[in-house]
Formats: sequence, C-alpha cells, structure tokens
Amino acid sequence: MEIKLLNIGFGNTVVANRIVAIVSPSSAPMKRLKEDAKQANKLIDATMGRRTRSIIITDSDHVILSGVQAETIAQRLLQDHGNREAPSAKGAK
Repeated sequence: MEIKLLNIGFGNTVVANRIVAIVSPSSAPMKRLKEDAKQANKLIDATMGRRTRSIIITDSDHVILSGVQAETIAQRLLQDHGNREAPSAKGAK
C-alpha cells in the first residue's frame, strides 16, 4: 500500500488514507469533540498558532486541528485522488 501525504497547511501533512472526515470547527458538537480529544490525549494542533479553520478526524480517533479551510483541504484530497487514478485510466485504453 502506497502512503500518500496530504498538506494541511504550514508545512504539516497527514496520511490521506487515514482521514475519516474533514469538518468545520464552528458547531457545538465539534467543540465537544475537540475537548474530548484533548482529554484523551488524541488532539494534534497543527494550526501553528493561527485560528482553527478545520478539524480532521482520523481512523485512529485522533483529532487534528488545521489553520486551513475544510474546503481547501478537501480539494487537495480530491486533486491527489484524481492524480492517482489518471495514469491507470490512460493505461486501460
């Protein structure tokens, strides 16, 4: 299995295959999720001191805070996914 890294801003990356969700931090449930992860020592702050603009949830129940918008991270993930499939689609012709 090939490991693909996803840029989540400010020089930080995560393993793309481990991401379960990318959400906005503004709702009350997401604030509770952040606090619960902090209590369980599963919170990773990758904001580099900036405002949290998205929360990434992994399959290991780690919660990662990013200073990049959720939509931007999702686009990066989709672009990476598209780039991986493009060569195999060409090879199938």
